[in-house]
Amino acid sequence: MQTVSVRTTQNVVIDYPLASLGDRILAYFVDVLIMIAYVILIFFIIGFGGVNSPAGMISLIIIPLFLYHLLFEIFMNGQSPGKRQMKIKVVRLDGSPATIGNYIIRWLVRIFEIDLFSGALALLVIAISGKGQRLGDIAAGTTVVKLVEQQAVTAQQVFTLTEDAYSPVFQQVVQLNDQDIELIQQALEVNRTTGNSVPVMAVTEKVKNTLGIQTDLPPVKFLYTIVKDYGHITAGK
Repeated sequence: MQTVSVRTTQNVVIDYPLASLGDRILAYFVDVLIMIAYVILIFFIIGFGGVNSPAGMISLIIIPLFLYHLLFEIFMNGQSPGKRQMKIKVVRLDGSPATIGNYIIRWLVRIFEIDLFSGALALLVIAISGKGQRLGDIAAGTTVVKLVEQQAVTAQQVFTLTEDAYSPVFQQVVQLNDQDIELIQQALEVNRTTGNSVPVMAVTEKVKNTLGIQTDLPPVKFLYTIVKDYGHITAGK
C-alpha cells in the first residue's frame, strides 16, 4: 500500500495510506446527497418566502453549489463533509498541508474533469496515476490520504510508574514538560507500529540538544529512559 509522509503540528512524521478509489467515490456521493438536500431545503424556503428573482435563485442555489468543494476544503483543512465522513483528506505530496492556492487549482480542474465528464476522467487518472491523483491533484501537487486514527496520548497515560528505589538516569528531564513527553511517546509509537525510525531519530537529537545530554544509549532506549525518568521525578510533585 502506497503511503504519504505527513508532518503533524507536533513535528512528528506519520505515514498515511493513500485514500482508496472506493473511499473517494463514497465521499463524492455523500457530498452529492448533501447538495441535493440543500437544494430541496432552498426550494422550500423560496416557496414560503416568495423569492422569484433570477438573481435570488442564483445567489441561493447556483453559487453555493458551484463553490461547495472549494470553500469546504479551504475552511475544513482539506476536507469536504463527504471526505470527513470517509476520513480522507487533501494533502500536498511532500506531506505539508495544502494551501489555498492548491485548493483553487484542484477546484478549477475539477470543473473540467469531474463536472463535465461526470467523474469518469478523474476515476481513470486516479487509477493509473500511481499516487492517487486526479488531474487536479497532479496540477496542484496534491493527493488524498486516508487518515489513520491517532490515539490521544496524555502524559498521565505514557508515564511508566517506577519503583521507589529507581534512580533517574537523566536529571535534566525536569526541563521538559508534559507536551514534550507526549511528543516523545508519539515518536516511539510511530516507530513501534510502522517501523519508521525517522521521528525517533529527530526527537532524540532535539532532546539531547535541549538537555545537553551526551549518551551512547540507542535512540529508542534513550527516549524510553527519558519518559521513565520524567515520570519518576514528576510523580512526587
